Amino acid sequence: MTRTAAVRSLERVDPVLDRLRRLHPKIIDLSLGRVHRLLAALGHPERGLAPVVHVAGTNGKGSTVAFLRAFLEAAGRRVHVYSSPHLVRFHERIRLAGELIDDDHLVAVLEECEFANRGEPITYFEITTVAAFLAFARTPADVVLLETGLGGRLDATNVIERPAVTAITRISYDHLQFLGTSLTEIATEKAGILKPGVPAVLAPQPAAEAAATLVRRAAAVGAPVASWRVEPRADGGGFRFESARRARDLPPPGLVGSHQTINAGLAVSCLDHLPGPAVPDAAVAHGLSTVEWPARLQPLRHGPLVDRLPAGWELWLDGGHNDSAGEVLGVQASAWASETPPLALALVFGMLATKQPVDFLKPLSPLVRRLRAVSVPGEEASLSAEAAAAAARRAGIADALPMASVQAAVDALILAGDRPTRILICGSLYLAGTVLARNE
Repeated sequence: MTRTAAVRSLERVDPVLDRLRRLHPKIIDLSLGRVHRLLAALGHPERGLAPVVHVAGTNGKGSTVAFLRAFLEAAGRRVHVYSSPHLVRFHERIRLAGELIDDDHLVAVLEECEFANRGEPITYFEITTVAAFLAFARTPADVVLLETGLGGRLDATNVIERPAVTAITRISYDHLQFLGTSLTEIATEKAGILKPGVPAVLAPQPAAEAAATLVRRAAAVGAPVASWRVEPRADGGGFRFESARRARDLPPPGLVGSHQTINAGLAVSCLDHLPGPAVPDAAVAHGLSTVEWPARLQPLRHGPLVDRLPAGWELWLDGGHNDSAGEVLGVQASAWASETPPLALALVFGMLATKQPVDFLKPLSPLVRRLRAVSVPGEEASLSAEAAAAAARRAGIADALPMASVQAAVDALILAGDRPTRILICGSLYLAGTVLARNE
């Protein structure tokens, strides 16, 4: 999309979204009552959807959905996708049969929901989720991939009475003020998407209490738990997937990071339980090589920020923002450190004040030479650059300084660098979205 077209799109869509934001005094107010009320007023579009894969979890939801979409589309299936948050444009949240929803369609379903709601209190996420269901119900598709927003039990997406399959990714600490302060409490909320008789595909859990909670909840509701596993192939050329139904020898995932093999395996296991013809190995292999999911260990190749870099330097972007995401980045940083010759690692870091910056940064701190902290542009809930830098020093990164902007932070790291460096911008999906929007 050209910049002029993007501006025109904002002029059409943003006024509607702004009105919807004002319908409820809270951004988050977990409940299903308002969603059920509006769906009933619209004739229950959620009951007319193609088979649904419902995905919850703390880390890896978006990547799992991205893998599923890549596999299914490579097999010629028409796929609807609902995910959140968006990085640059709201349209990213709603994908209709392979294409992002266009302005006319988006404005139409949003305004139809607004009219049917008749001014009643409803949160922004709730009413826009209903709008996605409305769009999905009116556009033919073979599969709907539905990602929860926050939690599961009371998430606005959890109104599908009988999905084809449910999937739960890795559980870790996040949104503690809404989901509970223990992994047992958080896993219980995520497990709220499980349904009687619907196959449950569960990711391996690093924490025993999370794993036990998911299995216990599945048994309690009568959701059969799928058996599957992945392991590296002996030839080092990818991984082997095995389930009760089939085995597949597959190439490595196209998304960076060893954790992506688990997300890919979770997605492959979901395929076992979808109606219709089996997705062939060739389509899965093609999807693994072509999958895209921005701001998840994404190398930036073009744009004004990249153009500023000296020869031999690299710029990467990641939107992870909790302790588990920090562990994943720490594993990747260790892998980078084993390269010959290794690049130095520096961070541009910003985070919301509702997160735990020290927990996020600790796994990275032994491998980071310098950090330049920024506030997240446009976010009132952001840590200040000074507070983010102070958190980095508490996490063990001594050379951590506040900067006025991402551009200033990149420039400062270049000025301080004495050898080729890999700069990783991290700490917030909102920060990542700003970077992508401004680095076109």
